[in-house]
Amino acid sequence: MTTSQHSGGTAGSNVALGLDTFGDISQQPDGSRTHPAQVLRDVVEQARLADSLGVDAITLGEHHRDDFAISSPEIVLGAIAGATEQILLGTGVTVLSSDDPVRVYERFATLDGVSSGRAEVILGRGSFTESFPLFGYDLNDYDALFSEKLDLFAKLRSEGPVTWAGKHRTPLVNQEVHPKTEHPGGVPAWIGVGGSPQSVVRSVQVGIPMMLAIIGGDPARFLPFADLYRSAQQELERDPMPLGVHSPGHVAATDELAREELWEHFAANRNRIGRERGWPEASRAEFDAEVESGSLYVGSPETVARKIANTVRTLSADRFDLKYANGTMPHDMLMTSIELYGRDVIPRVRELLSE
Repeated sequence: MTTSQHSGGTAGSNVALGLDTFGDISQQPDGSRTHPAQVLRDVVEQARLADSLGVDAITLGEHHRDDFAISSPEIVLGAIAGATEQILLGTGVTVLSSDDPVRVYERFATLDGVSSGRAEVILGRGSFTESFPLFGYDLNDYDALFSEKLDLFAKLRSEGPVTWAGKHRTPLVNQEVHPKTEHPGGVPAWIGVGGSPQSVVRSVQVGIPMMLAIIGGDPARFLPFADLYRSAQQELERDPMPLGVHSPGHVAATDELAREELWEHFAANRNRIGRERGWPEASRAEFDAEVESGSLYVGSPETVARKIANTVRTLSADRFDLKYANGTMPHDMLMTSIELYGRDVIPRVRELLSE
């Protein structure tokens, strides 16, 4: 069991604290867009810094759009593996619905080998759907694809012979996947959950822990899902499973500076996605409300640490991942945020949780 998957419901000072990025296309000092190739190199540098500071995990989100550079997280994680020593290497998320579970498992078993057991995967359906037509999948099968492929992936974790049949891929008859991992239980995995009761229960049914994506509103709104998650474990007689939380944020020297640095990049990103989805324009008042009482962890190290600690306590979470890249934020700004998170926020969170 990795440090990210200790027994559930601790809410203590041993909580795992990680970072997450989608490889958002950043902004150059002259206002121009950074080339995606440079963004990928920057992500490796960011992960190297996080590792040096003792951050527990770095997760990379898979997207197939021009505002994010990372479409193949495992390749970038392989580069990070060679540049780091102890940080866990994961995805946030791998879009399992439009991928092949066998190939996903083999890629992460390979990453696990080359990183000496540091790989993990967060499986999801994907809030963006570009990968479905890109890889030849019908969006009408959105739910069925994930359910079926998750079932197969869960069986592959035994790393023994698997016999399986479904509707959306050819069956397996007494087949194995390679390479094998060096630890029991196969590749460590999570399921990314946006907040439907069905997804919460499914996580427990397949025995893969839940990572709650809380990107808006008071985190306490998700307490019923955390309670359902734990009650389902009891009903299904599962051993305690860890609970993770993923939310966006930014750390700077002061509360005011953090807000001012993030706002324009947050707004540009939110408004671009909003135009695609029919959302109203983001307002500064909405942004400030999310910072003060919602799910934007923005401020000085003390402010961010207190907010993380409060969420961990409220949900009895075992892990918290901060999405530190938000829109077109410059690389230097991200590096400063990572440094403050690793050097100041993480120790302070653990201090607060030990009180």
